Amino acid sequence: MPIVPIVEKAYRKTERNMADTPFDLIIFDCDGVLVDSELLASEVLSEILAECDVDVPARECRERFTGSSLKRVKELVFKSSGIELPDDFEDRVRAADRDVFEQRLRPVSGIEEALELLTIPVCVASSGTVEKITHSLNLTGLFDRFSPHLFSAEMVVRGKPAPDLFLWAAKQMSVSPDRCLVIEDSPVGIKGAQGAGMTVFGFAGAAHAGPGYAEMLELTGADLVFREMFALPNLIQFFKKS
Repeated sequence: MPIVPIVEKAYRKTERNMADTPFDLIIFDCDGVLVDSELLASEVLSEILAECDVDVPARECRERFTGSSLKRVKELVFKSSGIELPDDFEDRVRAADRDVFEQRLRPVSGIEEALELLTIPVCVASSGTVEKITHSLNLTGLFDRFSPHLFSAEMVVRGKPAPDLFLWAAKQMSVSPDRCLVIEDSPVGIKGAQGAGMTVFGFAGAAHAGPGYAEMLELTGADLVFREMFALPNLIQFFKKS
């Protein structure tokens, strides 16, 4: 599926009825899709890893760990370096994230506009904890848009890239997987949505999505890749499943 080019603001208006779409539920990832957090989180993660004698620059953290739970980060670090991170690693990262987010976190540009136009039910499925999801959405004024439909990797045995979290979210929302659309910004999220039998759009418009990022999501297998969040309602309405 080709990458959708950047479009003008006028594109946000449409005459079509969203009831014509092939989806009954939109499942949003949180970090990098609803809140522009990945640059901040990668800086924090790099700093905490350095304190644990693991040298991974922030950019490499984004490349290796975006979309992964902290539990999976620990597994990947051990697999690549043989270093077992301390028991309090996850708590330290979460505490540092919280402090940084309270000062600098912002919603993804265009998300409020998109949510205003969406008439399909929505939920969140994130690798973060429910506490983190709640905190991030409250800081950015998005919590009431999704509460109480917040689903976390801590609710399932296997996090992304396994399909478990997406299947859990669909089950809780009483929607068949083939009627779900997932919005993701990471390869692990795209693979998880694919494994769940869902359509997945790759979002490449947050601050961490530099040159080549959209192409990476396309190569991962996203059904569509886009850079402007305000355009999402139009993309959904005109999307045709293959």
